[in-house]
Amino acid sequence: MTTTTIRLEDAMKARIATAAGLAGKTAHAFILEAISQTVEQVELDREFYGLAEQRWAKIKASGKTVSWDATRAYLVAKSRGDSPQKPKARKITR
Repeated sequence: MTTTTIRLEDAMKARIATAAGLAGKTAHAFILEAISQTVEQVELDREFYGLAEQRWAKIKASGKTVSWDATRAYLVAKSRGDSPQKPKARKITR
């Protein structure tokens, strides 16, 4: 394990110490958890946007999509326990 030094303003250091105490953790554990959560969120965001880009590329390539109204009606029916037909894709209109 390596050591990394970070410089904190005194006010931030005090805030971290207070928050860590409220959470029942040491300042070190609190900072490590905050860093870990931030890294995880950035990774999840990257994955989410990557998937969105792939799906958008597929929509642009096919020129087809399902309207929001049709999608919503399908999901509402599914949530009621019905067995609706999946909505049909249609050409994108602008």
